[in-house]
Amino acid sequence: MDKIFQQPIKKQFEFDENIASVFDDMLERSIPFYKEVVSLICNIINSYAKNNSTVLDLGCSTANTLLALQIKSDKNFKTIGYDNSEAMLSQAKRKIDAYGVDIELILADILEINLPKNDVTMANYMLQFIRPIQRENFIKNIYNALNTDGIFIFSEKIIYEDKKLNKNMIDIYYNFKKKQGYSEFEISQKREALENVLVPYSEEENKKLIIKSGFKTVETLFKWGNFVTFLAIK
Repeated sequence: MDKIFQQPIKKQFEFDENIASVFDDMLERSIPFYKEVVSLICNIINSYAKNNSTVLDLGCSTANTLLALQIKSDKNFKTIGYDNSEAMLSQAKRKIDAYGVDIELILADILEINLPKNDVTMANYMLQFIRPIQRENFIKNIYNALNTDGIFIFSEKIIYEDKKLNKNMIDIYYNFKKKQGYSEFEISQKREALENVLVPYSEEENKKLIIKSGFKTVETLFKWGNFVTFLAIK
């Protein structure tokens, strides 16, 4: 169970062994409707992708979405998960071995690799950790690697341009985390650890970035408060 921030923090947030060991619990307690979003993403991929399509997950962490896709889908997909955290991939491998599914895991800095041609790319709650100055080129690399009519699915924490609404949404999310069992101290500790590490855009800024990178369309699939899942089509 996630108890990482019950103690005073000594460093900025990073995906180390301590985080990896409780990451799945952290996701479910920190991201509203997390399981439902994973299920929605899998359904969208099944609707758009053909049999034997290549599916990439950038920043796959413990491979929850790829696992769900492989377990629930009636199609055969070549699935590849990338992450720069060895601790996360170790957790992912344990789960993959337990379920006996075929998912390739690659330890790499996704900002530095050449992505293979693919039909589906996912990046869930990951772009927000990439420095804003690097995001446009990163999205263009995703676009270039996708086959024609390929899809890019990504989820992000967002900010609202209206300051009052943005504060209200922060308060609503704060109450959500309290209902998940996090104390006020834990919430403040995590917020401090993520400061300057997680840099969110607004919903409109995310969509403009996608269109500027060449995608013909981008739609909002799911939205709760300050969490959004998008679908972009090449």
